[in-house]
Amino acid sequence: MRKSGKMLDKDRAREIFERIRKLSSAEEVELMVSGGQSALTRFANNAITQNVAEENYVASLRVLFDGRTARASTNRYDDESLRRMVAEAESLAKVQQRDPDLLALPTPEETGRASTPNRQVARTAAIDAGQRADAVAGMVGIAKRERLTAAGTFAVSEQMEVLLNSRGVDLYHAQTLAEASVTMLAENSSGWQKSNSFDIDNIDALGLAEKAAEKAKRSANPQELAAGKYTVILEPAAVLDLVGFLFWDFGGMALVDQRSFLNNRIGQKIFGENITIADDVYHPLQTGAAFDGEGMRRTRVELVKNGVIKNLVYARSSARQLARSPFASQLGTPRPTGHGFPLPNEMGEAPINIVFEAPGAAQTLEQMVSESERAVYVTRLWYIREVDPYEKILTGMTRDGTFLVENGAIGKGILNFRFNESLLHMLSNVVAMGAPVRASGEESFDMVVPAMKVNGFNFTEVTKF
Repeated sequence: MRKSGKMLDKDRAREIFERIRKLSSAEEVELMVSGGQSALTRFANNAITQNVAEENYVASLRVLFDGRTARASTNRYDDESLRRMVAEAESLAKVQQRDPDLLALPTPEETGRASTPNRQVARTAAIDAGQRADAVAGMVGIAKRERLTAAGTFAVSEQMEVLLNSRGVDLYHAQTLAEASVTMLAENSSGWQKSNSFDIDNIDALGLAEKAAEKAKRSANPQELAAGKYTVILEPAAVLDLVGFLFWDFGGMALVDQRSFLNNRIGQKIFGENITIADDVYHPLQTGAAFDGEGMRRTRVELVKNGVIKNLVYARSSARQLARSPFASQLGTPRPTGHGFPLPNEMGEAPINIVFEAPGAAQTLEQMVSESERAVYVTRLWYIREVDPYEKILTGMTRDGTFLVENGAIGKGILNFRFNESLLHMLSNVVAMGAPVRASGEESFDMVVPAMKVNGFNFTEVTKF
């Protein structure tokens, strides 16, 4: 990315905050400033079709008046724009109904120290349009060599986040991110791969293109396989896009609102013995800030241990409400875990740094294939929708590389399937797992997840492609 020389930093954010404090008559004020620089090169039909760069910073102000709160935002920092933002937030707050559960802003002593591992890499931020074009040229070159058509993106960004409040909280986080995605298209088949990391050195664009090209060629002229229940081998991206439907239910408010599949299941074993999951922003493959939308320090939380639901995550308000609720006996002593979203919001909180624990005997995808007499190999899934929120039954389709595995080898490409599968059933029938990796999909947020081999996965219908 080419630097504009005007990147908003934490000192500038503090200066904006002091100007806002002078303009506001609120009892308490909180300011979040987030944004940065991003650049993307998009390609299709073996040629670059778009090259864009953007720099933008949004200031989001929350004010409190006697149990009432509201938020307003702007991306302009002249005096008049700040004055309008303050006036809008205050006028909105004053017409709200008083919320007896609304808490005062936290102090630094309450938030705790939030120190994130360094995720800002200069060589990632330094990638310019020419280097992005070179990466795309390499991916397209592989497509042309294999007589395929390539499409995808190559993007980099440098983002920052500052959170300040009138009780002394002063937090800052910055990170870079690079991402490459490529789809290889043949006459009647396709292959896909995607990867991202805060360190550009972890992005192997040519390797992604080679894998996608291999899948497109291998799956040419796909044959039909009857729908039914099969052992499946799921690449990490496919696992991610499925299990992503679980974690919005792990927030305390979801339990209170009776919208969580964990209602009446806390402490129960509902997955297989080999499933252990944590939320851990400090994991070396994770990204993001070590503080939440109110500035509370994020803590590592073990959500599932050997298939048993162990813990939820909490914002400040939900921890207090649950401690006084009938659920308290199931949850021990709920305390804020640093997983709240900026207030006001309707979601409460959720774990967003999901990490699956490495199994005792991790297998590579190649080993899973070699030990399978008959299975379906799935690259990724799309158009996933929830059919039954409590049983976590999902429907969707495979795409971009679906194969029949026979006698320990990946064989012919097969027509894609529609599936109807319960995540409770799926995660109770995992017979092999790979080492967890940082995975990216299209239907959920990035996670650290393994490839999985699952028995009895329910394919309900064959598609026409």
